[in-house]
This record gives sequence, structure tokens and C-alpha cells, in this order.
Amino acid sequence: MAKDYYGILGVKRDSTADEIKRAYRRLAREFHPDVNPDPAAQEKFKEINAAYEVLSDPRKREMVDLGGDPLAPAGGGGGPAGGAFVGFQDIMDAFFGTTSSRGPRPRTRPGADAILRLDLDLHETAFGVEAPITVDTAVVCGTCSGAGTAPGTHPQTCEICGGRGEVQSVQRTFLGQVVSARPCSACQGFGTVIPHPCGTCGGDGRVRTRRTLTVKIPSGVEDGMRIRLAQQGEVGPGGGPPGDLYVEIHERPHDVYSRKDDDLHCRVTVPMTAAALGTRLTIKTLDGEETVDVKAGTQPSSTLRIRGKGVPHLRGTGRGDLYVHLDVRTPMRLEPEQERLLREFARSRGEEVAELSKQGGFFSRMRDAFNGHA
Repeated sequence: MAKDYYGILGVKRDSTADEIKRAYRRLAREFHPDVNPDPAAQEKFKEINAAYEVLSDPRKREMVDLGGDPLAPAGGGGGPAGGAFVGFQDIMDAFFGTTSSRGPRPRTRPGADAILRLDLDLHETAFGVEAPITVDTAVVCGTCSGAGTAPGTHPQTCEICGGRGEVQSVQRTFLGQVVSARPCSACQGFGTVIPHPCGTCGGDGRVRTRRTLTVKIPSGVEDGMRIRLAQQGEVGPGGGPPGDLYVEIHERPHDVYSRKDDDLHCRVTVPMTAAALGTRLTIKTLDGEETVDVKAGTQPSSTLRIRGKGVPHLRGTGRGDLYVHLDVRTPMRLEPEQERLLREFARSRGEEVAELSKQGGFFSRMRDAFNGHA
């Protein structure tokens, strides 16, 4: 059966939230363990807190009014008193600012990760390279080996907190004595002080320095990818374990090729006659020169595909392709003989080509037509 939470607090079912709160405080003062150490009183105090936890929550109170019990266990084992004990700790922390003891903070802590940008050419990202990099990071102090103390000295226990890393204060409230804890300001929560810090690192246990490393770039990396170098990042305070170093790849633009995933693209201009008659082109690829055939009658914006001449796949075998996009160029100026031959060619194909000149051009014909109607 559901507990009578109203009866535990001694209030009516139509009591307001303020009336429930006043009843809870009155009973808490009477049965608080600091005021009443009797074991029976402690159990009563748990019930009081459980009742207040339910009735101060509108949704839980509605469940009680409907005949349910929000603190009833879903399955066997464990009663509402256990759940009320957890709620009691939260309520005490919220009402009175009590803080549980966490002990001193460690001086040795893990270091942070670092990131470095590396600019590479297309050929380097395609086939891989071993590149030297210069890193400015924190390393273990060589003078104190991370201890942070001057040679021949050691950290000493803090006299203020006695090595606990925190200090406690006791306040008297209507419920009795409430103990609160806060980090010790003398040792910053470490529990120890360094009276004679290392002259090189100032007690931090690490110093900044410039290092040169060699990173192996695999073939097929893309712009924006990051390569992880484990434990090559910042050394932590107190000589703690270093973080990781991430090398971010930035691919420089190529003057001929553009890259899309593992495929390469380039543009080549061919004369109109070569596109009509067919020709052979020599293309410079990442591996060297490659000869490709342009078929007769090739149209503008045609594309030639050279398989396996793109970028190697980063994962797995094989390579992408090279796509050659053709731009057919039409001559802008013709010699008289070239124009005559081209017109003869057009007539032989039955193509009508207008005579465009200063005397017989389009605008002159329009003028003559206009004058004829005048």
C-alpha cells in the first residue's frame, strides 16, 4: 500500500506548499540526527525527508493523490527509505550548502592535446611524404624532473589544511551544526606547498620548448584530415603524461589539377580543326607524361577519362582517375585564304554562311530593306 505522506508530515491533503514546508522544517528540527541521535529518530527523519520530497514535487504529489506511491520500487528489493536517504543528501546540500570532502587535488595532471597545421603539395598528399615539423609545446622540466621543487627540496604538508586540501567551517543553524568545506586557499587544494620552487619552471614541473619531429604522411590524405601522434602534445602540470599532437593537413592549390576525392580534373584547349579531324595529346600526369587520343568530331566540353592516374586511395588499393576536360577553340581572325577555304568547306557540306562585311553586312541589309519600304 502507498505510504501516507500527508500523515507523516501531519498536514491535511489540501495543505498549501508553504504549509507543507513549515511542517517539514518543524519536524526536521525535532528529528535531525545532529539534534536527536536516537536511531529511531534517524529513521523518522528519513521518512520525513521522503514525504517532503514527494509532496514538494507537484507531479509526485498528484500521483499520491491518485493513490500511487512515486517512491515505491519498480521491482523487488529496496524500499522508499533508501531513495529518501539520497534525496535527503541533495536537500541538505541545497538548503545548507554542505560539501562532501574530496581530498587534495593531485599536482600531476594529464596534459592537453595540441594541433599543428602542415601545408603540402598535391604530389605529397597523393604519394605520401615524411615531413619534418617544428612544435612549440610544454615538456618535463629537466631541472626538477617534473617535481616543481628546487634541487634538494621537497613539497611540505600545508599547515592550514593539514594536507587535506580543503578547510572546513562549522555553522550553527536551527537544525544544529552544519559543516561545509572549501578548497584551501593556502595550498590551492593540493594539500602541500612548495616553499622552494624550481628556478627553471617556477614550480609547474614543465617548461616550453621547441622540438623537431618527423611525421609520416600516408598516401592519399585529403585536405583537412588530421594525423594523430600519440603522446606528442603538451606535458601536463607536475610532469603529468602528455596529450596527443594532431597534424592537420592543408593541400596547396595546384596550377593544373583540381582534386575531388581521389579523382583529378584538368582542362585542355584544342583547336577547332584538331577536334574535327582528331589528334593526339600528351598529358602530364602525376606519374609522368601520358598520351591520349582525341577522336575526330569531338564536341566542345567533351571529357577524356584516364583510368588509374588519379590519387591513390587512402584505405585500400587502387587509385582514382584523371579527367581531361576539352575546350574547343574557334579562331578569332582568319587570313583571306583561310577564310576562302573555310567557306568552300562550308559550301561542300551544304551549310549556308552569310557574307558579313562592311558593305554587305547585316546592318547594311537592314538599311536597304528599310529604304525600300520608305
